[in-house]
Amino acid sequence: MASTAYERPAATRRRPLLTVLCAGMFLVQLDVTIVNVALPRIADDLGTGPRGLQGVVDGYTVVLAGLLLAGGSLGDKYGHKRIVLGGLGLFGVASLVCGIAPGVGVLVGGRALQGAGAAMLLPGTLAVLTRAFPGRAEQARAVGVWAGVSALALPAGPLIGGALVSGVGWRAVFLINLPIIAVALPATLRLVAETGEERQRRLDAPGILLATTTLAATVYAVIAGEPLIMLAAALALAGLVRRERRAAEPLLPPHLMRETAFAGANLVAMAMNLVGIGTIFAATLYLQTVQHRSAFTAGLMLLPLFVPMAVLAPVTGRITGRYGPRLPLTCGLLVGAAGSLAMMGLEPDSGYPRLLPVLLGLGIGMGLMTAAVVAAAVRPVPAERAGLAGGVNNTARQTGGALAIAVYGSVLGTPADRAGFTSGLHTLGVIGAVTWLAALGLTWLTISGPGERRVRRSPPPFPAPGGSGSAEGG
Repeated sequence: MASTAYERPAATRRRPLLTVLCAGMFLVQLDVTIVNVALPRIADDLGTGPRGLQGVVDGYTVVLAGLLLAGGSLGDKYGHKRIVLGGLGLFGVASLVCGIAPGVGVLVGGRALQGAGAAMLLPGTLAVLTRAFPGRAEQARAVGVWAGVSALALPAGPLIGGALVSGVGWRAVFLINLPIIAVALPATLRLVAETGEERQRRLDAPGILLATTTLAATVYAVIAGEPLIMLAAALALAGLVRRERRAAEPLLPPHLMRETAFAGANLVAMAMNLVGIGTIFAATLYLQTVQHRSAFTAGLMLLPLFVPMAVLAPVTGRITGRYGPRLPLTCGLLVGAAGSLAMMGLEPDSGYPRLLPVLLGLGIGMGLMTAAVVAAAVRPVPAERAGLAGGVNNTARQTGGALAIAVYGSVLGTPADRAGFTSGLHTLGVIGAVTWLAALGLTWLTISGPGERRVRRSPPPFPAPGGSGSAEGG
């Protein structure tokens, strides 16, 4: 297939172009959180339990995490405009499937299709944006708007979802995507120029398959408690490592993970989302099924968690630029660990003031960490590899989110057992705090401070898959 040269859009088209790209990103992030407030209604309507609900959430996040790097590689090979259009179309079809699903199996399948569409949209929108705004200053402003919309989608999810579930029903949280996509598809077709690269790249299909299998099998093994499935995950991981060492153009170049600072930053990112997304899942079930709050009320109550994330993200970016990522990561991990420990004070009938320290601690902690952990992952990598580094970091975070639902759901058990559920919350409070304190130790071992310099090994040359990931995301 012949590559197409990229045509920079006229200045008058850049603002509507940015709006369209932000709409795609908004959909990706919105569907991370909007479904949480619908889970109790889904359980009642479709007759499913905690495992089914875990599948509804993880059907999206597992596939998104497993295919993120593949989405960037497809864009490099076939052009990012085509991939964005394909991602929007697939996301729309999948949303319709979810909205009319007759049973939990179809709903989980639809969520997996949504994840595949999101994995095409996330790296594709950023690749198109960075080419449309090539100047350093204008690109920084555009990426800031794009990342800001991403952050706003997180608090919007529980509010929009709560209003839709309370007023229309749970199916509306999926069907609401259709009118947005109906506008975004023709706008993308008209406004977005093609971004095909001059050089064609090979698609590491075996690497994509093995990476997705590893993640899916690991999550399923945690949910189902099946040792044989965990063995299958270990075998898939071994196959992935072997494949990536031998591939001419690997999905994940092995030398990157041997870079101590890079590996450390991504493990911290995974720990951040494991505790953060897990706590969101647990708090939603606690408010709605243990305390019997309405979906909209639960969404409002979760705002102290989401608002600090949106407000602090740009502030953290400036702090990181001046002092390096270690300072905000240290503060965020300490505050978040304290918030997680506050879960030990929750009882079935606890008032909202008891839950507030949990939400604020996690929200402030993640707000201080998100931009810093991306910067920490990109800093040890040469500038020409920054896109790939961002993609790996986003994959690590999505992987942590997928594992969070499996781990937290398994510990919590059924919300019908109110005493057992809150006992699970106490256990998870300790697990979350220990996880983030371990991440704090890893931060100080691997991520340099403002006055330190680490020796960077020169990586072997390889074709960098441009646009393979983002520097922001859920």
